[in-house]
Amino acid sequence: MAGFVLANGSMSSNQSGEGEIRKALIEADLVDCMVALPGQLFYSTQIPVCLWFLTRNKNDGKKRDRRKQTLFIDARKMGTLIDRVHRELTDADLEKIVTTYHAWRGDPHPTSGHPLPMGEGRGEGNPGYIDIPGFCKSATTAEIAAHGHVLTPGRYVGAEEIEEDGEPFAEKMPRLIAELNGQFVESAKLELAIIANLKGLGYEF
Repeated sequence: MAGFVLANGSMSSNQSGEGEIRKALIEADLVDCMVALPGQLFYSTQIPVCLWFLTRNKNDGKKRDRRKQTLFIDARKMGTLIDRVHRELTDADLEKIVTTYHAWRGDPHPTSGHPLPMGEGRGEGNPGYIDIPGFCKSATTAEIAAHGHVLTPGRYVGAEEIEEDGEPFAEKMPRLIAELNGQFVESAKLELAIIANLKGLGYEF
């Protein structure tokens, strides 16, 4: 196995034959996992980067058979700002990323060594892993080819599921419209107050 830290352009750029390189790597079934990271992680540059994990053998008999599959993890929303321009991944962030990858591979927990809990992942014999909209997706080689061999995780993980609040649409829309009308009224009052204050200072509006 090998891991690389590369600029985000490496996942989608077609300059200098990069698109053909990605295509060759995918068709050779070498790309195990792609992780998109947030920006501001480094002191030398604020640009976001990505992690490439490559492997020559996705079916060694010791782990889950991952042939013709690649895991995509979108961690761009993770991390905490420690100052105005620097971000750090928390221990919880790292645990989520690492555990997701090892669960997908069929490994035991990377620190405790215990088996990971059962999940409802793609395919049989995939303990501990489940696709999470907006975060991770196990995509097939055919799916990646359909995206022009672009390896940007955001293309595959989709949008994060929004939790329903339980309010029926027929009730929600009138309430939201009433709130909006109220805000329009307040905005008009504020506008008149500002104009009056400007005139009081001798400025015509």
